[in-house]
Amino acid sequence: MKTTLHLQEEAARCLLCADAPCSKVCSNGDPARAIRAIRFDNEQLAGQWVAQCTDAELEAAEQACIHYDRPIRIRELMHALPEPVGVPQPPSLAIDFCGIHCENPFFLASSAVSTNYEMVARALEAGWGGVYYKTICAQAIHEVSPRFDAVQADGRSDFYAFRNMEQLSENPMRVDFDILKRLKQTYPHKVIVASIMGQTEKQWIALARMAERAGVDAIELNFSCPQMRLAGMGSDVGQNPELVTFFTAYVKGTVSIPVIPKMTPNITHISEPAMGAYFARADAVSAINTIKSVTMNSRAAVSEKKTVSGLSGRAVKPIAQRFILELAQNPVLKSLQLSGIGGIETWRDALEYLQLGCRNVQVCTAVMQYGYRIIDDLVLGLQAYMQQRGIEQLEQVVGEELPNFVPASALDRSTMVYPRIDRERCIGCGRCYTSCQDGGHQAITFDAATRRPQIVGTRCVGCHLCRLVCPTGAIGAARRIMKLKDYKTQVSQVC
Repeated sequence: MKTTLHLQEEAARCLLCADAPCSKVCSNGDPARAIRAIRFDNEQLAGQWVAQCTDAELEAAEQACIHYDRPIRIRELMHALPEPVGVPQPPSLAIDFCGIHCENPFFLASSAVSTNYEMVARALEAGWGGVYYKTICAQAIHEVSPRFDAVQADGRSDFYAFRNMEQLSENPMRVDFDILKRLKQTYPHKVIVASIMGQTEKQWIALARMAERAGVDAIELNFSCPQMRLAGMGSDVGQNPELVTFFTAYVKGTVSIPVIPKMTPNITHISEPAMGAYFARADAVSAINTIKSVTMNSRAAVSEKKTVSGLSGRAVKPIAQRFILELAQNPVLKSLQLSGIGGIETWRDALEYLQLGCRNVQVCTAVMQYGYRIIDDLVLGLQAYMQQRGIEQLEQVVGEELPNFVPASALDRSTMVYPRIDRERCIGCGRCYTSCQDGGHQAITFDAATRRPQIVGTRCVGCHLCRLVCPTGAIGAARRIMKLKDYKTQVSQVC
């Protein structure tokens, strides 16, 4: 476990350089690619990129590292890698969505990462399955500067939440629809989705017709942008189920290709606007768009003024998945297919959305941070996972976790699970003790002389806060047992 922890923590320090100097001096391998694999949850695959590297090359790579603080410990990192696990015959990631064949479930989200032909072409060449192109509208878009902000740890360049005030495509409509037409002509096997936003019935119909004439595979209806400056657009519509029904129906009556309303999270019950989409015969829904938020950094001020805008990134993933779960569990909405959005960085993130019932996922913030290149680890990681489980078709994982979600009232409250400390992994930091004392049930003692924590079974309630704060993974779980009135008897069964 200490090796795994070392791998993850050291790889997290890597700046993920463009044209990485460490790899340029390594003629028999690519240490930068190996580190990126670790960073994006593929450490079991990482060794293949340095298997032929000599110690001298790894030393040279470490010396070439341009980290602003201290070089990444490349030699130690590479020597600690597990034996590389190959995927000799990788399983197919193909899956159908709204009757459209997709080579994989990974799509660019309608956002800053999909704003022109050159950008999208590079992404599709890199291996993305498709694109939801940046939303097209009839209005002139005037963006502010600056328009992005991030929530990040001090001293770290990556961020766990991202706030943006960007609106829709600034291109003239004819330019965007021409781009969509050229993309589909050049990449006929990729999935090209036009995202549109109207303000009136006529605008929705006109945009939908232009999208279909451009030859796109489907149309996403942006009912969810949280920062539109004009009334009657974006999340103003998505919060009104009747408007969702009307505008979806207008588009469905106009085109013959799939129509996918995009849901806003800025609402209590996402099923309400989704029901509106269902009654209008939508083919699918995508969820979620960004969450209305504020950040207080002066760097986000526009002429010293601030405003409410949308939050995305890894911090919103649990919220987004809660909305996906609500949609997937609604029996009326079973005919609506799902496209999942929110905080997806690694293949495991994407897998979670698939297991909740999504048939594709859309990625934005991670691409803005790390580039289109993350598609490599998304694809390889998901293929390795499928191979490990013996899964031949991606379809098999879609919705497989839904039966495990039940109402809180249905959870088992007659049993408990005690935490258990692995003494070989415990380094004696005392984090479990501090957290249990001040945030738990005072069920851990700490001997300062031996630096040894001890669980007090008669006080422990099995909340497992200690497991969450342990930095080395030294705290695991004992078996589940029935709750007993005689705590001494109960403790003796597991400790």
